[in-house]
Amino acid sequence: MSFDLYFKRLFGKDTIITNKDELGNKDSIKGFGYGRPLHIELDIGGERKDVVLSTMRKDTFGHDHFSDRAQILLWQHSAYNKLPKHVRSLDVGFFTNKEEMKSAGDAEEFFIVTEMAEGKAYANDLDRIRNTGELKEFDIERAEKLASYLADIHSVKGEHEELYIRKIRDMVGHGECIFGIIDNYPDDLDYITPKELCNIEKGCIELRYKLKKLKNRVCLVHGDFHPWNILFREDNDFALLDRSRGEWGEAADDVTSLTINYLFYSLLQEGDIKGNFKRLFDTFFDLYLGTTGDIEILKTVQLFYVFRTLVVASPVWYPSISDTVRRKLFNFIHNMLECDEFEYKDAKKYFE
Repeated sequence: MSFDLYFKRLFGKDTIITNKDELGNKDSIKGFGYGRPLHIELDIGGERKDVVLSTMRKDTFGHDHFSDRAQILLWQHSAYNKLPKHVRSLDVGFFTNKEEMKSAGDAEEFFIVTEMAEGKAYANDLDRIRNTGELKEFDIERAEKLASYLADIHSVKGEHEELYIRKIRDMVGHGECIFGIIDNYPDDLDYITPKELCNIEKGCIELRYKLKKLKNRVCLVHGDFHPWNILFREDNDFALLDRSRGEWGEAADDVTSLTINYLFYSLLQEGDIKGNFKRLFDTFFDLYLGTTGDIEILKTVQLFYVFRTLVVASPVWYPSISDTVRRKLFNFIHNMLECDEFEYKDAKKYFE
């Protein structure tokens, strides 16, 4: 089935494709992605509709097999529409070995079709603050909005304690998470050795055994709440993309996914943890903790900060940052492995 016929069957016979183009910021500091999505502009009986068609590339982050990629896209189609503010999934299907598109039999590669969300990636805000050195009032408001949103969804508690244990296990052993990220570090780096990476893995296993006892903390999560998956509109409201790795888990997963970027950008701008990005970091934590009262999260963030820091320190994902910044990031990782309770007001000390 061709593109045209597929969309006619999905939206009706009056559907016409009027334009197709790739999405994504090619100048982003983030050097690696799972595949560039395609923006498709449709005319449906005289009305315009914008959708995004995405596939997953084959890679060594747990997506080696066709079935790995199919599993993720099928889950996304099921989960996207259950989370407030998340972009809606409209269909999931696959490309056949004849390069036809079908809505799921002789499948070779799956794809997903979602609504086109308006807005610009929150990462653009962080880039602007870094480049101009100026923090605007709406930057504070956006950090507060994100904290309030996470506090709201994390207040939804599930009866899925076994999925909490799986979340903690996957955080260590999944191809997209700690072991998979480490496996893609080259062996000949100046700032980290294979032996050190091995010791990090051992420390993560110890943290896993600590966290799996806390299965009563299971809650609704996004799973990949980073600045490239958050689209802000001019009215300061936002939409979300790419919910990942399960509907239920640990609140610290979302909190660290966002806040590691405030710390990371502070290092990029200041060479230290201070200034505008530290203010955003503190703003987020102050409001989140004040709203949720979840002080226990300061004892659960460590494993998730290790994961997120391994990502931003990776020469695969972020090829252009300096070795000096990478070494400070690894200081943070080592300190997280030894930290019993995270003192966010004094986050600077963990990079020393």
